[in-house]
Amino acid sequence: MDRRTFLKTGSIAAAAVAQAQAIPLVGESLLNDKKGSFSASHFGAFEANVRNSRFEGVNAFEGDDYPSSLVNALPARTYAEDRILYPCVREDYLKNGYKSDKSKRGKDKFVRVSWEKALELVANEIKRTHKEFGDDSIYGGSYGWYCVGSLNNPQALLGRMLHITGGYTSRTCTYSTHAIRQITPYITGTDESTAKPTAYPVLIKNSECIVFWGADVVNTNQIAWGVPDHKTYKYLKELKEEAKKRDIKFYIIDPVYNNTGMYFDAEHIKVNPTTDVALMLGIAHYLYTNKLHDEKFLRKCTYGFKQFKEYLLGNTEDKIAKTPKWASKICGVDEKVIEMLAKEFASKRTMLMGGWATQRAHHGEQPNWMLITLASMLGQIGLPGGGYGCSYHYSGGGVPMPAAATGNAQSEKSLNGSTGPQAEKGALSASPGLSGMSRKTKIDGPWQKSKVPVIPVSRIVECLENPGKEIKFDGNIIKYPDIRMAYWAGGNPFHHHQDRNRMIKAYQKLETFVVQDAFWTATARMADIILPCTLEQERNDITKAHSNSYIFAMKQASEPYGEAKDDYDIFTELLKHFSNKHVHAFTEGRSKMEWIEHFYNASYEKAKNSGVKMPSFKEFWEKGYCEFETPEVAKKFVRFEDFRKNPIVNRLGTPSGKIEIFSKKIASYDYDNCKGHPMWFEPMEWLGSEKVDKYPLNLISPHPKYRLHSQLNNTWLRHLEEVNGREPIWINTKDAKKRGIKNGDVVRIFNDRGQILGGAVVTEYVKEGAVRMQEGAWYDPSEAGEPGTLCRHGDVNVLIPDVGTSNLAQGNQATALVEIEKFKEEVPEIGIFKSPAIKGA
Repeated sequence: MDRRTFLKTGSIAAAAVAQAQAIPLVGESLLNDKKGSFSASHFGAFEANVRNSRFEGVNAFEGDDYPSSLVNALPARTYAEDRILYPCVREDYLKNGYKSDKSKRGKDKFVRVSWEKALELVANEIKRTHKEFGDDSIYGGSYGWYCVGSLNNPQALLGRMLHITGGYTSRTCTYSTHAIRQITPYITGTDESTAKPTAYPVLIKNSECIVFWGADVVNTNQIAWGVPDHKTYKYLKELKEEAKKRDIKFYIIDPVYNNTGMYFDAEHIKVNPTTDVALMLGIAHYLYTNKLHDEKFLRKCTYGFKQFKEYLLGNTEDKIAKTPKWASKICGVDEKVIEMLAKEFASKRTMLMGGWATQRAHHGEQPNWMLITLASMLGQIGLPGGGYGCSYHYSGGGVPMPAAATGNAQSEKSLNGSTGPQAEKGALSASPGLSGMSRKTKIDGPWQKSKVPVIPVSRIVECLENPGKEIKFDGNIIKYPDIRMAYWAGGNPFHHHQDRNRMIKAYQKLETFVVQDAFWTATARMADIILPCTLEQERNDITKAHSNSYIFAMKQASEPYGEAKDDYDIFTELLKHFSNKHVHAFTEGRSKMEWIEHFYNASYEKAKNSGVKMPSFKEFWEKGYCEFETPEVAKKFVRFEDFRKNPIVNRLGTPSGKIEIFSKKIASYDYDNCKGHPMWFEPMEWLGSEKVDKYPLNLISPHPKYRLHSQLNNTWLRHLEEVNGREPIWINTKDAKKRGIKNGDVVRIFNDRGQILGGAVVTEYVKEGAVRMQEGAWYDPSEAGEPGTLCRHGDVNVLIPDVGTSNLAQGNQATALVEIEKFKEEVPEIGIFKSPAIKGA
């Protein structure tokens, strides 16, 4: 949204906060009214307005021309009814410790305890578990979109604490990019989920055809792992305006006509969920058999097209030519449309914008491999406005950014992208980045020998179910450890993991489950010990923009709510139950503000050595941010330009130095579910499988519009989209009519894994046979802690299978087959957004 709309929305948000029930602060001291206390979040930077110690509103950061409405919900989140106000322990665990009845998790009552008691219980359990079961018996692989601060990064701090106390098991990969980040280094030598794509100004000037393939850039650029400055929207607007002048063609290839398709009035190619590889193969076959492919580029810049070609033409074991006709039967796209796309892509300067949606599926390694292969056949990789990019839909992808300062004196040209005296004048033309808390301390001690084995992040439930089991992963064999204790900080696994009912049973195997969070999420309600932490606006910290254009001060705007403590303080006080040496190893002798200044000064020195000026820490903290200019050369960046010109000199990080359409290394693993070149593998659940007789609708679960995964779902934002208090599910008009479902009906969505409620949105914007329900709605079981019970709110991951993508990535999925029916019983009340009953409160 533009700034005017933001301000209008902000006033509405402030009114909503004013109506919220006020819960007395514990130990509150009256602060003077503060306006303009600078802070930042995953939704953007802002100035926090505070009155009578309460965080009441936000003003958009002046450097953000397109602020997201999401940031307006932060005051409401701060004082949400489900805020955890004090340490709590599950009643049976308080009586019996690790010998408690694990089946009571999720439904047992909680008892309020002192911080001293809670930390004593946690410390004693860490000691006991290490002593009885060894280093790897504690799972500290907390995962999730923790706060943006460099100091209070709960996952880094948790790892640091557990490393100092004796070791733990951690995780590798992410739920967002599990398959793409494992497969693409084999293809191009880099993780394509984060690789810098061709800059938007280049696309605006040169592209003739832009394809959004499983990507919704308008929606997903609202947020960032760091802090978004939303510069993407400036370029999207320019791209739309340029399209009117040059008749740029836009396609959206997706089962759903999403926000991006609507914005660009793109032509919708309605593909069946999880069949994108078949569609790409059909296009590739037409390109090759009609000599529309670029043979010269394939010879010069790729390796292994010969092996792939034999598969494409049906000369290998399956004896099936991957023709448009063959592809059409699988993907649901008309044969003539497939041929049209092939001719369109080949005749125009085409940019294939591949998102992360297609790789969150069974055999999710294949779509991005095939996308790169298709782009290679078109031969436009390295040309202005052509090729592919797999990170445009993520915050700042394609946005020109400041160069990274190297820490050494550089020429003016390398720093600024042009000659001239800019460096001498002190132009802030390179970003030094910003460091943060490390998982390992620099203080010597016995902890230096602590082991930190890792498992694929999405395999945690399988690990709990099968200690000692060996699995194949990325060319290796890994053995699951025997996890007895889990400590979760800065994440919500009972949102982001799949197959909720299986997960509930698996977590009952833990002897102790500790959760450190600010809210009574479904995860917190499954815990034995709960430690309340502060939110970003309740503490001091430092962070940077995802684009590297800014470093932001995060100044405490309001006092901690209830008895909440900073994550840094929680771990420091916990380590007091071990020894002063443990505390010193954790803090390295620095206070919180000293750490913040230390992180800034490290950037300051790096910038200084690179000829880039930065203000002193005092000046920075007073102003609230430090800005770095983007050089003009960044606006001309073309991915693979140098490689295309000379692939021998500018080798990629692959064994051949080229784009590997065929990978000898992957082929050597001899996996039956991920072979040496991209292939069509039939998914475990899709519209072509036998299961459609029982569950005929293919559910997809994209990123939500009004939250970040599950974050902000406990605020007024959910009312902007929910239907009768339920998470909306889009269903095609014809599919709805067959089931007697009307717009606004509460429906039951179900399969063999579980059942949830949703609110029907009957629309032509979703393909017939597919239904769309956003991930991130909080899990709200009718019978707490009981597997199989109805989720009253609409947690889509109740229905998604927890099966690895393949032996290569062992990634997670985001689709499933389901059936839907009108819910005819009395619609139950939502209960998840209120705190549970607590004894002693």
